[in-house]
Amino acid sequence: MKACGLIVEYNPFHNGHLYHLQASRQQTNSDVTVVVMSGSFLQRGEPAIIDKFKRTKAALTHGVDVVLELPFVYAVQYADLFAKGAISVLDALKVDYVCFGSEAGQITPFINGYMHFKENQSEFQTLLQNYLQQGLSFPKASTYAYEQIGLRTGEIDLGQPNNILGFSYVKAIHELNSQIQPETIQRSKSGYHDQSIETHIASATSIRKEILEQKQLTELANYALPKETVKQLKNYQSESGLWHEWEHYFPFLQLLVQTQSVDQLRRIHGMIEGLEYRLKQTVNQCRSFKDWMEQLKTKRYTWTRLQRMFVHLLTNTTKEEIDQYRSITTQPYIRLLGMSQTGRQFIQQRKKDLDVPLISNYQQLKHPMLQIEERATDAYYSVIAADKRSQLRKQEIIGPVMM
Repeated sequence: MKACGLIVEYNPFHNGHLYHLQASRQQTNSDVTVVVMSGSFLQRGEPAIIDKFKRTKAALTHGVDVVLELPFVYAVQYADLFAKGAISVLDALKVDYVCFGSEAGQITPFINGYMHFKENQSEFQTLLQNYLQQGLSFPKASTYAYEQIGLRTGEIDLGQPNNILGFSYVKAIHELNSQIQPETIQRSKSGYHDQSIETHIASATSIRKEILEQKQLTELANYALPKETVKQLKNYQSESGLWHEWEHYFPFLQLLVQTQSVDQLRRIHGMIEGLEYRLKQTVNQCRSFKDWMEQLKTKRYTWTRLQRMFVHLLTNTTKEEIDQYRSITTQPYIRLLGMSQTGRQFIQQRKKDLDVPLISNYQQLKHPMLQIEERATDAYYSVIAADKRSQLRKQEIIGPVMM
């Protein structure tokens, strides 16, 4: 069975994701779609609006065959490390293709761009470090460095968010010596960061904004969501009492900064360049998470960078823990979140040829990465009432969602 891999967050699964899923299957002529999906916390440093199990159900109902979990140590990271983690999971399951959405819409510019990057990598790294020393944020410094080596004009513009992620996927495939073949489709309609819903294919950002600001599933949000996603959003709110957003976690973060020493804070991944002192200086001056972010944000400390740091603070994820997984080329396990009947056939077919364990819950394997994953789960559910939290957490040991 020929398998196409997708790298997703589904926060939540919307009409654009459905288009991407269907177009990817068609373009690669695949029998099976395998997604690797972020779990409790997401790449831009946000808690998922509903948990990974409800998002898995929505994905399977709309045609995904296999859902794998992207390990937490890669999920809340800059593009290259995020991509490396995701591609290595798909590579471990030996999928044939990975298909991503992009502004470019053609794969050749990404392949040519990577070859050009390799030829100019030394110059790129020098430029990147120079821009960082000038006080620019990492995304801005990277964009300027790409521009200087000719990767913002012509075939590919590495100033566009989906192009950047796609380029990181192609880089990861080459650097991991993977046999996965990359493909891309033109990103349809809305942009990655769009804040408003204007068509039935809207960005996840605009959909979450509508839901969380209105505190309900509005007609506008329903317009941009498939029926099963609406159902799972309602089910999760009924079971947990909320949809997740940063404001729920504000008191926990405040307490952590108040009670930990500067030295303890300094150990947290993402705590760089004296940020621990800024946290201490501002912790008692803010009245909400948004207020705190606005006090902390600078040219160097971008909103996304700060949110990622707060995720790692909340989960007590240290620099040492992340550093040991930067250089690995093979995943220690594959975590299965859910599968369809077609997905079950594919897993049975591939299982005998896997080089690493295939697991579906925390009890099946003892590994430090799973211990970090468990902390992330506990942090994510911490804002829910104890009785409801206990029921939701049981999902981690029940096994995969089946469709």
